Amino acid sequence: MTRFASRDREAFPSESAKRFAVVGHVEWIEFGRFSHVPEPGEIIDATEWFSEAAGSAAVVAVQLAKLSGDVDFFTALGNDWRGARAKERLEELGVRVHAARREAMQRWGFVHLDDDGERTISILGERHVPLGSDDLPWERIDGAAAVFVSGGDNAAMRQARRGELLVATPRAVETLQGVQLDALVGSGRDRLEQVDPDTLDPRPHLIITTAGKEGGSWTGREGNGRFEVAELPGPLVDEYGAGDTFAAGFTYGLGAGYSIDDALKLAARAGAANLTGRGPYAGQLTQRDLPREETS
Repeated sequence: MTRFASRDREAFPSESAKRFAVVGHVEWIEFGRFSHVPEPGEIIDATEWFSEAAGSAAVVAVQLAKLSGDVDFFTALGNDWRGARAKERLEELGVRVHAARREAMQRWGFVHLDDDGERTISILGERHVPLGSDDLPWERIDGAAAVFVSGGDNAAMRQARRGELLVATPRAVETLQGVQLDALVGSGRDRLEQVDPDTLDPRPHLIITTAGKEGGSWTGREGNGRFEVAELPGPLVDEYGAGDTFAAGFTYGLGAGYSIDDALKLAARAGAANLTGRGPYAGQLTQRDLPREETS
């Protein structure tokens, strides 16, 4: 048993009453579907194309909004049309956006989606993250069941710690020194998410490492274990956002009082569902996909 698994589920209100928060970045993404990623010098035509506000924190925020109906997203946006449209789009998707403005281009990118569902990503521009000194309503994090962070300065990370539980991606660890994480969730195969846990001070209570189709593992102060991937609920469409949606499902599960194993099962279901929808949001789980006793 762990500190997460020992919670009394009856001591918590229904999941629909819980609030969540996300602190991190947004990228405006142009998607194109192609038969394959072009070779050097090759010109190919897309069979379809679309645009979305995306990036790690944005994907997590939308999935949490679909599961809980109550999410505050603290971010920073460029002062151009992409920044303005990103805020509008996330609000259309049910996220309450609190954005500091930067006198700069909004970070954006292009994603090649191929016929095998793989995504190849190119990003342009500076990564804008919120700062603790930004004039944002940080007090709204008070009482949040769980907070997910993808980036921000150390002062912003300390603001995020105002929530009951704090979950992070390894890409945020550089500014998390001195901030206690309840869980660190990352890919064991992404070179940008390789972190030696012994370098983290304090060490996270729980470390989740995913391994693609092989599932993944967890280790914490009171034990360790493995988890399996979930069966796809439909045909594979594309892989964009699956890892971030997994992290969102896990964050939701912890905040809702699940055991580690149950939170990982929900996360695996969320990641699998995401693979069956176009882009980051079409396949994500909603409250209707939760067990009936958890939404009553």
